Amino acid sequence: MRTNGAKAKSLNDPFAEARRRMIAVLRRKGITDERVLAAMAKIPRHVFVEEKFRSQAYEDRPLPIGCGQTISQPFMVALMTQLLDLRPEDRVLEIGGGSGYHTAILASLARQVVSIERIPELAEKAAARLAQLGLDNVIVTVGDGTTGWSPLAPYDAILVAAGSPDIPQPLIDQLHIGGRLVIPVGEERLQRLIRVIKGERENRIEDHGGCVFVKLLGQHGWEE
Repeated sequence: MRTNGAKAKSLNDPFAEARRRMIAVLRRKGITDERVLAAMAKIPRHVFVEEKFRSQAYEDRPLPIGCGQTISQPFMVALMTQLLDLRPEDRVLEIGGGSGYHTAILASLARQVVSIERIPELAEKAAARLAQLGLDNVIVTVGDGTTGWSPLAPYDAILVAAGSPDIPQPLIDQLHIGGRLVIPVGEERLQRLIRVIKGERENRIEDHGGCVFVKLLGQHGWEE
């Protein structure tokens, strides 16, 4: 007896329908970059959350990942990634790698990703998950993300997944001309999602709405 291919695929992947619904929500909320949507349809978000939260993995909300940190809601992941305007040849710096989910999305869209996470336990788990998925174009490192990562600078795009009181100058310094920095900036409990496009003489700064992230701790962020 022949089996319907889509149905068979769903049986093999119990989260396939939940992922499809997540993508439909993202489209309704205004995400239009098809490469971003395709990456998020492919990357299994449930792998990046604790077992007890896996039934909620594809709901459009953040979830705890331990150590006082969260995995961002899918819409915010999609919006920030869309604002980076990534090309396949780009090199990306990610600040605040967390569980590794957003890292995986970026790695699906760019040539190379350097992900900095300040909490060793989270970095170790993220690296293991990324390796499990066969994403070998990622460097995961532990450190102060507010100072960037100079060995591979300059970058085509920089993503900051934590709220900063100001835009860290080292991150702008480590961008190519024309490079994009996406970062939440503002108060401890409420920020604005900012995109900086680096120019030859003057940077272009755009405001893409309110958001709430954990604090960006470090030399050029909030004090611990």
